[in-house]
Amino acid sequence: MPPRIALVTPFAFPSVRGNAVTVERIALGLRQAGVDLQVWDLSLTPEAVVEREVEAFRPGIVHAFHAYRVGPLALRLARRREIPLLVTVTGTDANHDLFDPERAATVRHVFEGAAAVVVFHESLGARIAAALPDVAGRLVTIPQAALFSEGGTFDLAARWPMPAERVLFVFPAGIRMVKQPLLPLAAFDRLVQRRSQVRLLYVGPVLDPAEGESLLGELARRPWARHIGAVPHGQMKSLIGQSDVVLNCSISEGGMPNSVLEALATGRPVLASDIEGNRSLVEDGVTGFLFRDVTELEANAERLAADRSLRERLGLAGRQLVERRPREVPTRGLPRATGLPIGLSRRARERRCPTGRSPRWPAGLALRWRRRPS
Repeated sequence: MPPRIALVTPFAFPSVRGNAVTVERIALGLRQAGVDLQVWDLSLTPEAVVEREVEAFRPGIVHAFHAYRVGPLALRLARRREIPLLVTVTGTDANHDLFDPERAATVRHVFEGAAAVVVFHESLGARIAAALPDVAGRLVTIPQAALFSEGGTFDLAARWPMPAERVLFVFPAGIRMVKQPLLPLAAFDRLVQRRSQVRLLYVGPVLDPAEGESLLGELARRPWARHIGAVPHGQMKSLIGQSDVVLNCSISEGGMPNSVLEALATGRPVLASDIEGNRSLVEDGVTGFLFRDVTELEANAERLAADRSLRERLGLAGRQLVERRPREVPTRGLPRATGLPIGLSRRARERRCPTGRSPRWPAGLALRWRRRPS
């Protein structure tokens, strides 16, 4: 009988939020591996309904995607059934909520109750381990993979007609403060005066109404920039392929940002803020450019706008980087059966579940995950 996993997430398909895209990839990988998986989306289903349905599903594993948003519910579900809890960490969890005075206790409680805590990059694991040394031995790194769902061609010309010689920078992200959508505008004001062919396109849903209102107000007086809202993820490969540069201005990221990974996979150079999550993929001057301030953003944007051969060289290096990586979904390192820390070590296998009783691990399974030293 295949292992049964209940995956609980704040958002799932058909949402186009980055976390929903990642959850869809994880679900795809687990199902392809033979797991009996069901996903519960808390944006659509009340907690009381989730609790009843998960109990009826009778999983052997509860998988929480996002420690703060769904971790407390997932931990209750795991304790009730006396089964292991696996938590996949987001950038907001590790970079913000873990240190927020109002949220830190919740995130720490979830991490401490989990059998394993999955991060997409070692930098996130190091941040968690520094704050919670007792969790270090249960941290597991599983890098993300770049996979696009099938969705056809995006008709960019119909949404925003542009001159043929334009140089298009695309900013693919949900509009919220942590993504800093307003940051590039002043730099591009000056750049467009020197290079009138430059265009800036924002792609993604408005997640923070105040930030969205501010952005739209700024764009109203800039004909060279536009926000077209959410685009189905299946059409993002087509859209990125019609761009010249992908822009990321985030304050923090969850280890391996989807926007950067997908840009590299499509052969487009990336201009990104110099933060840990972006540095995990962007090598400055090789697959794109990193910037520490607006001055560097403007200078590097001009270099990219002015030199097609530079864009092509960086884009090719980015595509080759992704092609050298495993092509699996972000369950890389999992066996055919599950996404649990079974087989990490004897110590991990023998770890007791949060209720104090031995967890009911599915038999005969082993993982090849890379584990941080305890």
